[in-house]
Amino acid sequence: MYDIDADVRLHQYKDREIIKRLLTYAKPFVPAFALTLVLMLISVSFALLEPFIIGLTIDVLAGDSIEVARLVFYLIVFGGSIALSALFNYWQTIILQKTGQSIIYNIRREIFAHLTGQDIEYFNSVPTGKLVTRVTNDTNTLNEMYTSVLVTIFRNFFMLSGIIIAMFLLNVRLSLLVLTVIPFIVFFSFVFRRFSRKAYRQVRGNMSRLNGFLAEHLSGMKIVQIFNREAEKIEGFDRQNTRLKKSFMRELLVFAIYRPTMYMLYMIATIIIFYFGGLNVLQGVITVGTLIAFHQYLGRFFEPIQQLAEQFNIIQSAFASSERIFGILDNQPTVLDAPDAIELDKLQGRIEFRNVWFAYKEDEWVLKDVSFTVEPMQSVAFVGATGAGKTTILALLTRNYDIQKGQILLDGIDIKDIKTASLRSFIGQMLQDVFMFSGTIASNIRLRNEAITQTEIEEACEYVNAHRFIEKMPQKYEERVRERGNNFSAGQRQLISFARTLVHKPRIMILDEATSNIDTETEQLIQESLKKMMNIGTMLIVAHRLSTIQHVDQIIVLQQGRILEKGSHQELLRKDGHYRHLYELQYQDQQT
Repeated sequence: MYDIDADVRLHQYKDREIIKRLLTYAKPFVPAFALTLVLMLISVSFALLEPFIIGLTIDVLAGDSIEVARLVFYLIVFGGSIALSALFNYWQTIILQKTGQSIIYNIRREIFAHLTGQDIEYFNSVPTGKLVTRVTNDTNTLNEMYTSVLVTIFRNFFMLSGIIIAMFLLNVRLSLLVLTVIPFIVFFSFVFRRFSRKAYRQVRGNMSRLNGFLAEHLSGMKIVQIFNREAEKIEGFDRQNTRLKKSFMRELLVFAIYRPTMYMLYMIATIIIFYFGGLNVLQGVITVGTLIAFHQYLGRFFEPIQQLAEQFNIIQSAFASSERIFGILDNQPTVLDAPDAIELDKLQGRIEFRNVWFAYKEDEWVLKDVSFTVEPMQSVAFVGATGAGKTTILALLTRNYDIQKGQILLDGIDIKDIKTASLRSFIGQMLQDVFMFSGTIASNIRLRNEAITQTEIEEACEYVNAHRFIEKMPQKYEERVRERGNNFSAGQRQLISFARTLVHKPRIMILDEATSNIDTETEQLIQESLKKMMNIGTMLIVAHRLSTIQHVDQIIVLQQGRILEKGSHQELLRKDGHYRHLYELQYQDQQT
């Protein structure tokens, strides 16, 4: 079972591997990044010119007589360099933002597409809130890296290289003195990187847990309120919130130590410059303008170094997010198509389970040597106590899971030899808990299949008796559906699901407790719909109410994962076995 919070999983990614994978997403946008680098080089060149012009201007002002023409010329050049640098920065920012958004769009799409291919076991083991965090928050973190850090690293490299060259051109001795602080910068940056990475992992992990907690408890708030557990849940939230706050504080502590350390090194370098540079000015080795220009270059030298804290902030956050995103992308579904799997052109609907053994967990068998056959157009119901394996049989038919032993055949073909998408296109499922998307009634039936016409939707709804309540609504088929369809009754949602299944023209229909928790009047409508739908294709039904399955062709009684009895309703009653016992118990309850 996949564990999205496993620290072992996160630490498997090395920085080099993360960088390499992140760069693959940037590869299609190399021309845009190349143009950005050109604009950046121009912008950096103008920025490097500014301290030099300031130095020349100060030398003019410090002279015995001020040459106004030269002063005006320097000021015009200075103002022009600032304006042009800002203009090129603007173009660079626009291109970067567009490129970054395009990259993040592709990453989000890849994650969501990958998630749609995962099997049911994955979604059962990973909280929805954590997956939402991956697709939204974590990808947004990457956006800042692509649009800010990635190019800023190159900009700072060019800037630092240019500043070092400029300082050496101004004065070699002062430049060498300034460079004595670099080993300390490297050391403290290495230490900061090590601690900040650990801090960011904790922040991202705790943020993910908090989102998971919120998603779960907001969805189940009705249950929380019914059982008066608000106080306990608030305590649970406080624990998660406190954990997140502490991880943020640890992150801030690392950041708070690093930046003042860099500032201290900057001040030490400044003292060195003014002490030794001042001596050189007094000795006439350099001018005051040169000393000021040197100090300006020093400030610009430490600017990107001081920004390293923020850039490390973004990089470490991006790396932590990348680890989690790649953790999703690297997790492959357990149910995969065989290389030579086939597409089905048509399906008659014959189903055969041949000596099937299945366990969700190793050696905990849910189905044990189950064998049965369902002929095309037949209707079969599965009966048994909770945990007998009824719903499991339906899940195996659609390959939500793969069996450990035996075979499942459709029209004589092993379902493992059929492409999963092709297999499921012939199967319609109607479950007890009907899921409806936000939108309209029509969009929930069509499910974005534009080939389905409005006429087909209306015919399907009329066939399953859903039109009776839809026609009474103000907007009819365009009536808005709120989240999870909570503005419709359970029976109405069920009838809509019948229409949704019918309009996609399945050859096999699956009903899993589709009539439970339904009022008597709606159940009669559903029963009428079921009788009609049995004429469309093979039908498999799981139901606890035995009164709803008396008309099916065959009833299979399951007990502890094995088939106990098979036959029609009347045949099983005459056998005087387990089914008759269940029927009499329910009949007595109804009489009571």
